[in-house]
Amino acid sequence: MAESNYESDFLKEFYIPTYIFNDETRISDVPDAPKFPVLVFINSKSGGQLGGDLLKTYRTVLNENQVFDVGQEGPDKVLRRVYIRLEKLKQEKDEFATKIHERLRIIVAGGDGTAGWLLGVVCDVKLPHPPPIATVPLGTGNNLPFSFGWGKKNPGTDRNSVLSFLEQVMIAKDMKIDNWHILMRMGTPKEGSCDPIAPLELPHSLHAFSRVSSTDELNREGCHTFRGGFWNYFSMGMDAQVSYAFHSERKLHPEKFKNQLVNQSTYAKLGCTQGWFAASLFHPSSRNVAQLAKVKIMKKHGQWQDLHIPHSIRSIVCLNLPSFSGGLNPWGTPSGRKQHDRDLTPPYVDDGHLEVVGFRDAWHGLVLLAPNGHGARLAQAHRIRFEFHKGAADHTYMRIDGEPWKQPLPIDDDTVVVEISHHGQVNMLATQNCRSKSVHDNPSSTSHHNGEEDDSDEEDSRNEADEFRKFGAAGTFRIPDEVDISQLS
Repeated sequence: MAESNYESDFLKEFYIPTYIFNDETRISDVPDAPKFPVLVFINSKSGGQLGGDLLKTYRTVLNENQVFDVGQEGPDKVLRRVYIRLEKLKQEKDEFATKIHERLRIIVAGGDGTAGWLLGVVCDVKLPHPPPIATVPLGTGNNLPFSFGWGKKNPGTDRNSVLSFLEQVMIAKDMKIDNWHILMRMGTPKEGSCDPIAPLELPHSLHAFSRVSSTDELNREGCHTFRGGFWNYFSMGMDAQVSYAFHSERKLHPEKFKNQLVNQSTYAKLGCTQGWFAASLFHPSSRNVAQLAKVKIMKKHGQWQDLHIPHSIRSIVCLNLPSFSGGLNPWGTPSGRKQHDRDLTPPYVDDGHLEVVGFRDAWHGLVLLAPNGHGARLAQAHRIRFEFHKGAADHTYMRIDGEPWKQPLPIDDDTVVVEISHHGQVNMLATQNCRSKSVHDNPSSTSHHNGEEDDSDEEDSRNEADEFRKFGAAGTFRIPDEVDISQLS
């Protein structure tokens, strides 16, 4: 009985009563406000049957009105509805609703694509008090959950597992991470299409890297303009090609991809069949990054400068979090000498910089499995620009946060530009011993900013071009009707 009472009291700290969502319950019927009220978003198709099982458990443990299946209702619609309701109650002097508004947290269960969807929505709906987000690992790579201490293995779905996760949410710390906006612009090709091609021509990503509408402020006459956003990484080259093959295979044979371990094994096999363990034999040097594009970087408050890319580099990763391909850290931690000589820092998640890392082939990637292993550290940058050479190739492969696509390139024009820029921050929930580190953990870590503190994003936003002012998530971070949600990570 005592254990039952403890569990009941514990769950009250997360429980949001029904009247917050509709008018069915009177305010006088509501107990004290919970200290950790949560909205739970679950991709019921993630992790084979795990997503559906987890959805049922959360709806049993909490109020079913505070638990949402993203396949049934998008988080953008849910958050707008909930916050409009909270604002109405606040105007009616409802102190309970005011406390819910101030203390609200979000749990999202799915792969990195689903988590990125939630992050994008929270960024774009511009909430007055953006809630911090905890991520449950239900995908294959699970880089976002792993970065913030929530693990990378698919979790249990029983009641005790859910209670254990809620206990971690209760003691988790708030942590800001950088958002990144990616823009691609090219002259309208004289023939053919240059729209991104997702695996088997399905919309490839909840990030919806796609062409902007004719009424969008980013649209320019005579150009095709594409946009997207990410929190973990953007990559181009061999790793994106292998990922593209994996997603294509999963769409063709979904029955083979019900288990995380099997998924990871299939991914490794595709790396072999794609020829990346013998890249010098199977892939011409004309497809190497240096032959495809000229790369420029900008430090904070700096000018564009050319970035030298070794001719052997076949894959380039622009990394925000210290987790890539299922928990590997391509940047590592530079030694004190390298930090001094090359002006490098550890990979902070909120310093307004991306770590740019290169790989020669799959063997080079295996170096990450060794202690202190890392890729070729190329630079740390606040903005990055890829300028593709005229006629260098008719296509390349790109990937953002685990979601790949094949990108056709016009062969009759030299104006293809991909530019990545910093775009504010979002709040995450992290365990106390997570691998992600903040620039504010150590006051001396701001030395690479010329002694200036990374205080606010407002000055950067005012100084950057207008085309980087909005993230575009609320409109683009939703599942199109024709997409099978089970194919999204």
